Amino acid sequence: MNSEFTVAVHSLVLLAYLPDHMASSETIARNVTTNPTRIRKIMSTLRKSGYVRTKEGIGGGYILSCDPKEVTLAEIYRVLSGGALKPHWCSGNPEEECLVSANIQVVMDHFFYEAELHYEAYLEQNTLQTVLDKIRQCQQKLKTKQA
Repeated sequence: MNSEFTVAVHSLVLLAYLPDHMASSETIARNVTTNPTRIRKIMSTLRKSGYVRTKEGIGGGYILSCDPKEVTLAEIYRVLSGGALKPHWCSGNPEEECLVSANIQVVMDHFFYEAELHYEAYLEQNTLQTVLDKIRQCQQKLKTKQA
């Protein structure tokens, strides 16, 4: 799996944390710890899917255009990484005489397909708000330990 999903969720949760405020790709990139070009690419996909709006120019950036309580992590996963559990390369050769080599790709494809269904079902149970709430819980636990 690639990290596009994690970067997208991080970016959207940051925007949910800053409601009604624009965040530039530089601001988001600094928070995510990646480069602004990568953020712009991911945010472009999220914009096309209706999760964020953009404003060009000075004071511009990205703003959340969805309700974090209604957007599931599965939706974001499908937009950015759907099918990413299966690696791009698989061992074996379907034309090989060896029983294992000739059939391993088909069998492994089935496992990855099933895993993808279970993973998406799990992500469907969680929203962007769930992530933000868990972040706030982590912060509260940290404050409690420090007190």
